[in-house]
Amino acid sequence: MHQLDLIEYLALVTERGGSDLHLSVDAPPCMRLHGVLQPLTDEILDQHDTRELVLNALKESQRAKLEHDWELDFAIQVENLGRFRGNACYVMGHIEANFRYVPDSIPTIQDLGHGESLERMSTLRDGLILVTGVSGSGKTTTLCSLTQKISNERSANIVSIEDPIEFVFNHSRSLIRQRQVGSDTTTFASALKSALRQDADVIVISELRDLETMRTAITAAETGHLVISTLHTTDATATMTRIFDAFPVDQQDYVGAQLSNCLRGVICQHLLPRADEPGRVLATEILSLNHATARCIRDRRFSQMPGLIQIGAQDGMHTIDDSLLHLLLNGHIVLDDALAHCRDKHFIQDGLHREMKRRAAAEGKKR
Repeated sequence: MHQLDLIEYLALVTERGGSDLHLSVDAPPCMRLHGVLQPLTDEILDQHDTRELVLNALKESQRAKLEHDWELDFAIQVENLGRFRGNACYVMGHIEANFRYVPDSIPTIQDLGHGESLERMSTLRDGLILVTGVSGSGKTTTLCSLTQKISNERSANIVSIEDPIEFVFNHSRSLIRQRQVGSDTTTFASALKSALRQDADVIVISELRDLETMRTAITAAETGHLVISTLHTTDATATMTRIFDAFPVDQQDYVGAQLSNCLRGVICQHLLPRADEPGRVLATEILSLNHATARCIRDRRFSQMPGLIQIGAQDGMHTIDDSLLHLLLNGHIVLDDALAHCRDKHFIQDGLHREMKRRAAAEGKKR
């Protein structure tokens, strides 16, 4: 028998600075703190505990959907605690779930550790911007931060299609409509098609999950809308490969022509443990569109992309290795983490070696 109710477990997570609560059968309630999973209490939950904890948090319609589909994405608002994104599913016939804390206020781009490249992207009026990364890398937070910045700084009709709704936006200078898949619309694709008929200036899609959504998003970006979305990819090359592979081979030339015209930027992000203080720090790869990268995308020469990004600093680009080396040399991350996330280990090691030699020479001059 569980000792606490769901709200008490969620309160413990937020009090301790955690990001996620996990409820599993034959295991203690666990939380994720700075990316590391650890027990929240020493009690062991059984199948009746997890079922009761999860179902008590759901509306009747959500319970029915969970029973029918065997999995459910949802969000709950807890008084005096805030908002949580939830996912419940069946595991070996039992209900299990995880809950992710969504802060009341949306962090700014600067708070998240992004630089001028994302600031510039927030001023764009059309095209496609993609935020990518693995689960838990902060894609949704960056997506919402960028959206709120646009709302704060100009008058626009913004339609946001989400599953589920996490952060709740302030209208500020813009009009923002947040639509949730499953309660306000049936699918991402249908809501996206409706947005094209709703005089939208900016369309935000929490994830490009299927071919139809991807196709419509690219067309919307090409026809004068600013479209912002996410993908589960780790770098710019993988992002382009993922998009092209979603389309039939006979359509890929056309998609390449579209993207070479409408893609405005790809922000690939990783969250790494900090070495200098508790918490995690953001490492990014930024791709923006110039003549060389547009031609690379159109011709599908993706192996050339890292090199083009590396020489594209004047257009706001940098590789993940550039970002990792910068964090390493400034003492924000350790070498092992830099090597674990980099594309080219020699680049990191050589850069560190050069910096150590430079510092040794500078120290010698002081003497």
